[in-house]
This record gives sequence, C-alpha cells and structure tokens, in this order.
Amino acid sequence: MSWLLVSPILIPLAAAAVSFALPERRMAQRTVAVGASALLLATSLLLLVEVATRGMVVMQAGDWPAPFGITLIADHLAAIMVVISAIMALATAVYALVDIDPAREGLGYHPLFLVLVTGINGAFLTGDLFNLYVWFEVLLISSFVLLTLGNRRAQLEGGLKYVAVNLVSSLFFLVSIGVTYGLTGTLNMADLAIALKDVPTGLVTILAMLFLVAFGIKAAIFPLFFWLPASYHTPPVAISAIFAGMLTKVGVYALIRAFTLLFTQDVPWTHDVLLWLAGATMLTGVLGAAAQNEFRKILSFHIISQIGYMIMGLALYTPLALAGAVFYLVHHIIVKANLFFVAGLAQRMGGSFELKKLGGLYRHSPLLSILFIIPAFSLAGFPPLSGFWAKLVVVLAGVEVGNWAIVAVALVVGLLTIYSMTKIWQAAFWSPTPEGVTLSGLPQKRLWVPVAMLAGLTVVIGLFSAPFMNLAEASAAELLNPAGYVEAVLGADAAAEYDVPIVLEETP
Repeated sequence: MSWLLVSPILIPLAAAAVSFALPERRMAQRTVAVGASALLLATSLLLLVEVATRGMVVMQAGDWPAPFGITLIADHLAAIMVVISAIMALATAVYALVDIDPAREGLGYHPLFLVLVTGINGAFLTGDLFNLYVWFEVLLISSFVLLTLGNRRAQLEGGLKYVAVNLVSSLFFLVSIGVTYGLTGTLNMADLAIALKDVPTGLVTILAMLFLVAFGIKAAIFPLFFWLPASYHTPPVAISAIFAGMLTKVGVYALIRAFTLLFTQDVPWTHDVLLWLAGATMLTGVLGAAAQNEFRKILSFHIISQIGYMIMGLALYTPLALAGAVFYLVHHIIVKANLFFVAGLAQRMGGSFELKKLGGLYRHSPLLSILFIIPAFSLAGFPPLSGFWAKLVVVLAGVEVGNWAIVAVALVVGLLTIYSMTKIWQAAFWSPTPEGVTLSGLPQKRLWVPVAMLAGLTVVIGLFSAPFMNLAEASAAELLNPAGYVEAVLGADAAAEYDVPIVLEETP
C-alpha cells in the first residue's frame, strides 16, 4: 500500500503544479484546490485505517534500502496528523472560495496553499532528519509568501518578523543536522535511534537542546513565540486559520518525534526542561491573550498557551500523558482554526476585528453565536466538548505522577482561557452594537460550511471520545516503544540491537 503513503504528498503537489499552470483561470484553480483537498482527505483516511489495522506503513524511495535512501513512514501519530491536515485543507479551501479576493488569487494563492499542504504532510511522513529540514523549508517559503500576499503594510511587517525568526530556526536545525551527521554518520531517524546510543550522553543532551531551539521556535514555545502574535492576525482569515491550525503543530510533532525516538538517554534532565518550558508557555500565552482586545490577537496568544499543554504531555512522558498530548493536538487544530473562521464571519458582519467596535452579534445572528460558543467552550475545557477530555487527560497524567505544580498551572491557565473567551462573548456578541456601527447582512453560505463542519466535529469528538482516545493511546504505545519504529524501517535484526529505554513513571 505504498501508494497510500505517498499520496498525501503527491496529491497536493500535483494539484499545485496544475494550479500554477492555470494562472488566469481562477475558477479552475478553486476547483483544483477543493477537489484535491477532498481527495487528500479520502486517501488520508484510508492510510489511517491501514495503519490501525495492519501496523506501520513504510516505503523506501527508489527501493534504496534504509538508511541509505529516502524513507517515508506512517505510524499512528503520523497518520492521525495527515488526516487532520487534510480536514484543515478542505475546510480552508472551501472558506477561501469567498475569503480570498481575486487580486490574491491572481498572485498565486491557490497553488501556494497546495504547496503549503504538501510541506505539512511531507514533514509528518518523512523518516529522516534532512528531509524533515527540506519539508520545513517548503513550509517556510510558501507560508511567507502567503503571509505577505497582497502587500499590505501590516502583512509585510508581520511577515518580516515571521521569516526572520523562522530563518534562525532553520539555521539551528541545519547546524543540528550537521553535528548529528558528524557524530553518527546517519540522518535516518530509525538508524539514529540506534547510533545515538553509542554517543556520550552529555553530547546527546547538548544536541537535544539544539533541536529543542530549532523545533521550539517553530512550535512557538516559551520564550521563542514572539513572532506568532506579531504575524498571524495580519493576512486574510483563510490564511490565518490554516497557519493557526497546522504550522505550530508541525513543530510540536517534530518535538514529540525527537524526544521519544532520538533523545531518551537523559530523560530526567531533558524532559524536566520541557516541563518547565510547558508551564511557562501556558502562562505567558494566556496572560498575553488576556491583555488583548482584538479578536485574532487573542486567538493568536491562545495558540501559544495551548501549545504548552501538548508539551506538558510530552514532558511527563507516561502512556497517559503522551496519549493526552496526541488527543490535544487533534482537538486544538480543529478548534483553533474554527475560531479564526468565526472571527472572519464576525468581521464581515461588524466591520472590524477590534472588540470595542463589535457588538450585538448574538441578536443579529444566533447561529454565529452558537458556532462561536462550541469552539470557545471547547478551548476553555467545558464538558462534553473535545477540549474537556483533552485537558482532563493531560491533567490526570500530571496527577498520576504527583506533579502538582504543573497541574496547578494547567488549571489556572484553563480558568484564564475562560476569561478570554468570555471577554470576546461579552464584547462582540452580548453587548449592544456600538453607536455609529451598522451590522451588515449574513455572509455567503459557503463561508458557513467549514465553520459548521468543524463545530460538528468538535461535538462528535467530545460526545464519542472513545475511538479517538483509542487512536491516541495507540500512538502513545508506539512512541514509548521505539523498537517498533526501528523494526518497521530497518528490520528485525536492527530492532534487536535497540535497547528500549525505561519509561519513567515519576515526574522527570
């Protein structure tokens, strides 16, 4: 089933090529983007079913044996991330049919969007560090152009901050790759899992910190997050939503992969650092959100705070904690992108993203109010929505190991998240329409489709959480048993050489 493994990369890449070849035919580009996203979702679901029923799917490009060739691999985590990427791609493609203006379409929005999706999926499926770097660069280039598309001053300022900091991340990543190859002679991640065991622990820990900086910038963890709230509120909503949903999660995915497969030699130290960073990320993000009064800026800071919960799950490094981190990833991608879509609908009705210039949306559009409450309450952790289960599992993992400090931080951040969502509700929806402001008619129906779809998915995950949690637990089991990953890529003999690390049940 190798065609299933490569399809999440080839489908958007081929669609991007077709779209680039149709520069003056905007309707055809729209059709290609939506059609490719729908096909991507179908094949991604098949890939997840294949992984869930038969185990990891591996392909060696050109039949070159690992670790010498290019490896693609889908375990539960990668397959889940590809599916959620496809859902976001389809939702964004439909929303963009109305949200992206003809001028930006003429500048290449649709093919650039498809290249972005290609880079995201490539990062999830690659089995070696150098190709992970390549896919990160595909992400960086396409996202930078999308961020600045339209040449507005605010976009250019935000885009310059975005690209400058992410170029620093790429530099750290490239240096880390060079040091890794110099120490081990390989960049295949399965092979590295074995080779790094022969490297002195101190050197491996230093290497782990280099990768932590590189991936931490992309994941927007403390103190490396300042580029995100400076840029994510500047482009059109469709672009903000796909960025908010997916881009930082590629960084989180890379951190999870690196600190469960590669850097497990000194878990008490490395994961303790991750735990401190998780707590700081949660607190700084939510406090930044509480200080804002612009719809998308509040949501941007909440991306940061919620990333902290995912890193908390990784740092605790228990089966329950890692399952919670994976579940949180899925929940947050859906909810955060949907909140940006809702912000776009509110702006179309009220004419602004500034809360003080909004008001009366509850009376003007009860449907929009409901579609805001669902993801907002889920983000805050209200039952029975997906966010409740995500927060509950991560918090229970902290309780399980007796780390009451990080549990307290997580609970306080949850309360402050409620405050931020309530502030948006009070100002934009419940308060009277400000004097001099006239609310416009309801936006086009096509804008409502992805919002309703993602809100429905949030409710479904909350009400029927068991199968989703089962997938998260299967992901955690694979992450805590790297020998299975090594065997899938290199074979049983290589797996026999791999000494499975002890999983700490105590707080790192």
